[in-house]
Amino acid sequence: MRRLRACLGAAAAVGLAAVGTTALVAGNASGATSAASALSNRWYAAAPYLMPLDNDPPDAGAIMDASGLKAFQLAFILAPNGGGCSPTWDGTAAVSSDTAVKSVIDGIRAKGGDVSVSIGGYGGTKLGQACSDAAATAAAYQQVITKYGLHAIDFDLEEPEYENTAAIRNEIGAAKILQQNNPGLYVSVTTAGTADGTGWFGKQMLLEAKAQGFTPNNFSIMPFDGGFNGAASQTSALTKFNQVLQSTFGWDEATAYAHEGFSGMNGRSDTGEMFSQADFQTVLDYATSHNMDRFTFWSLNRDRQCTPADNGGRTSGTCSSVPQSSWDFAKYSVKFAGVTPPTTPPTTPPTTPPTTPPPSPGTQCKAAWSASTAYTGGSEVSYNKHNWKAKWWTQNETPGASQWGAWQDEGAC
Repeated sequence: MRRLRACLGAAAAVGLAAVGTTALVAGNASGATSAASALSNRWYAAAPYLMPLDNDPPDAGAIMDASGLKAFQLAFILAPNGGGCSPTWDGTAAVSSDTAVKSVIDGIRAKGGDVSVSIGGYGGTKLGQACSDAAATAAAYQQVITKYGLHAIDFDLEEPEYENTAAIRNEIGAAKILQQNNPGLYVSVTTAGTADGTGWFGKQMLLEAKAQGFTPNNFSIMPFDGGFNGAASQTSALTKFNQVLQSTFGWDEATAYAHEGFSGMNGRSDTGEMFSQADFQTVLDYATSHNMDRFTFWSLNRDRQCTPADNGGRTSGTCSSVPQSSWDFAKYSVKFAGVTPPTTPPTTPPTTPPTTPPPSPGTQCKAAWSASTAYTGGSEVSYNKHNWKAKWWTQNETPGASQWGAWQDEGAC
């Protein structure tokens, strides 16, 4: 599910049980983000994923205005790339010193919305791998809950972490501790989907949860990147996963659906599968008719149209590769939350198209862009008498070909 993210862009644990139930209050008193009033759980269940620091993050407020969306699933919390048991955004930005994501959260809450935070994802080192045990893992995640005053959290347990028995034991144990120490916390667990519902490692994760006596609000599967093709294959996997939940936990069908979730991928998946707006509507109808607990997707960064030439031809972290209007897929999340999305875009004052300032005296053109050269983030080139800076790794993407592309226009030269 998260391949595009990788390409683009224990002392604390001792006192955790004692202080966990007042974590939000204590955290706010020490200067953490003020906790907003909690939304209904249905909104956290409908929150699509958003990378706030990578993949050309869209403006959350604009999405809220255009689609009616109120909740966002911010991704991802990982262990530091250099090692250690402390939470970071994407392995690089320490939560303890973060101001950038806090600003995003504050802006969402100022408009009446809220966020959940997702931990894990595909790639990177997870805290369950880096921390010594479940208590230490939980202590690291509690820092995130406390700093941002969270009412919801998502455990995205997939490759390669879910192949590590000890890491999954730490993650499930941490989830149980957080659930106990933060009353009312909405907890989702997301894992890979297969035609049989989920694979061997996903089933082992469920057995670990059963062994620890842990029941989250839902277990969600991601039915894509595994030979899927459209909604029919996805609803079939959801039916099979319901049977897996029944057999694992001894639930009846209705109880299993009440603890089941769907996490899709809008547009073109990593493996070239295509999921259109019509597919999302079909799965949404299935989810609501079966009283499923969650309906989400990866990602809002992709919920906008690529350039016409790219539609269907590539998988991008910043656009869907299917014909669409911006935030089309977000509206299905809004519907799952029980709200009717706006039918017309909000009225905004007309704006003057931005113009490129004339070059300053002496502005020199950088080395000419080459289609055969691979550029890393921060690289500068010239093309069509403008200088351009790469936002992330890119090759053979013409500067200026797309407003959501890899190149940032630095002006004429």
